[in-house]
Amino acid sequence: MAGGRRRRVTGVLLTGVGKRYDIVSAFAQHATTVAADPNPLAPAQYAAHVRRSVPRIDDPEYVPALRALCDEFDVGAVVPLTDLDIEVLARARADGLLPALVPDPDVAAATYDKYDAHLLLERHGLPSPPTVLPGTEPESYPVMVKPRQGSGARSIHPAPDRAAMEFFVGYVDEPVMVQKLMQGPEFSMDCLSDLEGRCLNVIPRTMIESRGGESIKGTVIDDPELVDLGRRVVEALGVRGPCTVQAFRDRDIGVGITDVNTRFGGAFPAPMYAARPGRTYPELIVRMSRGETIEPHVGDYQAGVTFTRYYWQLELDAELRPTGRDIVTPPGPPAPR
Repeated sequence: MAGGRRRRVTGVLLTGVGKRYDIVSAFAQHATTVAADPNPLAPAQYAAHVRRSVPRIDDPEYVPALRALCDEFDVGAVVPLTDLDIEVLARARADGLLPALVPDPDVAAATYDKYDAHLLLERHGLPSPPTVLPGTEPESYPVMVKPRQGSGARSIHPAPDRAAMEFFVGYVDEPVMVQKLMQGPEFSMDCLSDLEGRCLNVIPRTMIESRGGESIKGTVIDDPELVDLGRRVVEALGVRGPCTVQAFRDRDIGVGITDVNTRFGGAFPAPMYAARPGRTYPELIVRMSRGETIEPHVGDYQAGVTFTRYYWQLELDAELRPTGRDIVTPPGPPAPR
C-alpha cells in the first residue's frame, strides 16, 4: 500500500516455462510477463518481458524467490506451466504467500498421483476407467501399466495379458498402477476456471497425433458431452485457472477420464484459435488477476479449427543472450504459404 492506495496489478508470473514459447508469448501480449525457470537454457523465457532464474522447486527458497518477483513486478497471478510445482504453489496459495492459479493442496496432490486422481474422480461420481494397484487382479485385459506420477507418456506400456502386466510392473522402476486399456478415440478438454472455481469455458479437441505426451496435431470439435464433462470435472475439483482433462470414448464403457492436469495442456494453440475475440485464456487470466469478474461462457467457441505444431530455435551468445540471428531472413518462422 502506498499513500493508502493499492498498487495496480500489472504482471503475470509463469513458472517452469521450459519450451512453452507459445504460452509465454500469448501472455506477453496482455501484461508484463515474468518467466521463472531454474534452467538458463529454457527457451520460452526469451518470450517474456522479464526472465529470472529461480531455485529448484524442492529448494526452500523457491517460494520466497517467487514472492519477491511478485512484489517487484506487481504480479496478480502465478501460473505454473509444469506439473512439478503445482502442489508447492497450492500450499503457498493456501498460506497467503502467492496469488497462484492452482487448486487446493489436497486436489493438487491427488491429481499429481494418477491412482489418487482415479479415486478422487470416483468419489465425485466422475467416469474413470477400472484401475487397480499391482497385486490386485484387474477386471479384464488388455490393460495399461503406467507410472502413478508419470508425465510426458514416460514408461507407459500396454499389456495384453497377466504375464505381460506382471513383467511391466516389475520392469518400470517407479510406482505404477494398472488401468483398463481404453479402446477408442482420445480427446482432451482445455478448461478455464475463475478464482472461485466456476468453470468459464471448456474447449474439446481431438488428439490426432502426440509425441512424448505432447499433442502436436488436433482439431477443436463441437461435442456437448465432452464440454459438460470438462465443466463437471473442474467444478467438482475446485480447479482455479487452466486445466486439461484427457478422456477416451471406449467401445465398452463409454467415456473414461485418464488424466487431469491442472495446468495448460500441450495443445495450447487449440483453445487459442477456438476462443472468441477477447476471450482467449491468457486474456481472461490477466483480467481476473486485475480483479475483474468474468462471466461463464461454457461451450462458446469456434469448432472445426485444426492446429499442427513445429519446432523453431534461438541463437544465444556466450552470455546466453539472444543474438537476433536466425537461419532465415528476416528472422523468425516464415509466414505460411
